[in-house]
Amino acid sequence: MTTDTAPDVDVAGVPATPRPETARTWKDTLAGGLLREARPKQWVKNVLVFAAPGAAGMLLDRDVLVDAVLAFVVFSLAASGTYFVNDARDVDADRHHPRKRHRPIAAGIVPLWLGWTVGVGLMAAAVGLAFGFGTWQLGVVIAVYLTLTLNYSIWMKHIALLDIAVVAAGFILRALAGGVATGVPISQWFIIVTSFGSLFMVVAKRRAELHDVGEDSATKTRAALADYSVDLLNHMRTVSSAVCISAYCLWAFERADEIGGAIWFQLSIAPFLLALFRYAMVCDQGRGGAPEEVILGDRMLQVIGLVWLGCFAVGLYVK
Repeated sequence: MTTDTAPDVDVAGVPATPRPETARTWKDTLAGGLLREARPKQWVKNVLVFAAPGAAGMLLDRDVLVDAVLAFVVFSLAASGTYFVNDARDVDADRHHPRKRHRPIAAGIVPLWLGWTVGVGLMAAAVGLAFGFGTWQLGVVIAVYLTLTLNYSIWMKHIALLDIAVVAAGFILRALAGGVATGVPISQWFIIVTSFGSLFMVVAKRRAELHDVGEDSATKTRAALADYSVDLLNHMRTVSSAVCISAYCLWAFERADEIGGAIWFQLSIAPFLLALFRYAMVCDQGRGGAPEEVILGDRMLQVIGLVWLGCFAVGLYVK
C-alpha cells in the first residue's frame, strides 16, 4: 500500500530517503517502483538466448522460435528476481550511496518485505517455467545462473578476477540457454566467441569504472577494483578481443565453405571488428558503465550492429 509521502522508516527500522512531494511521478507509485526494480532495460542482455538458434539458421522454425522466447522469458524473470533480492539485502548500504539510494527499495517506494517476496517469487517462477515448460537442461542452466548471481552479490564480487569471470559466465549461460532450450547443437566456435566476447565486455566495463573513479579511489566504489590497474585491464581486453576475433574469423570462413561459399559470412567480419572497436572506444571515454547502457545509448554501435546482423542474416537465410 502506498502513501502520499515516503515513510520515515521501513519495516527494518532503517531511515528511508525522503522524497519531495513536488517530485512525485508514476515512478514513485508502488507499481512504478516494482517495474523499476525489475529493471526491464537489463533484459536486453537476454537476447543472447537467440544467438545459438540464430547462428544455426533455425529461428524461422516456429517451434524453435517459441522455445527461444520461453528461454528469454525465463531468464528475464530470473534476472529481475535477483535484482529484487540483491537490493533488499543491500538496502542499508544503498541508502548511503549517492546513486543507489534512489532505487525503489532503498527509497521506501517498495516495502522491504515485498522486495524479498517478489524476488523469491520471480526466481521460483523462472525455475518452475524452465523445468515445467522447457527442458531439464534449461532448468539446470537457470539454477546455475541463479546460484552464481546470488553468490556474486554476497561475496564473489569482492574477489578480483573471480568477479570478472562470474559476470562473463552470466552472458555465456544466456547463450547456452538458447541452445539447450531449442535443442540446437552448439559448436566449439560459438562457445569460444561467446566466452571471450563476454570476457571482453566485462573487462571493458571494469576499465570504464576504473577510468571514472581513478586507481587511487577504486576501493570506495568496488573492493575488487583496487586490485586492478589500467595496464592489466588493457592487457586482458587485448587478449580476450584477439581470441574472440580469431575464432569468429575461423568460424566465418568455415561456415561459408559449409553452405557453398557464401561471401556474406566473410563480409560480416568487418562490422564485427568495428563493433568491438567501437565498444572499446565508448568504454575508454567513460561511457561504459554496463553493456546494455552502451548498446542502447550509442547510435553508431547500433548502426554497426545492424550492418553485421544484415550480413549474417543474408548469409544464413538467403539462398
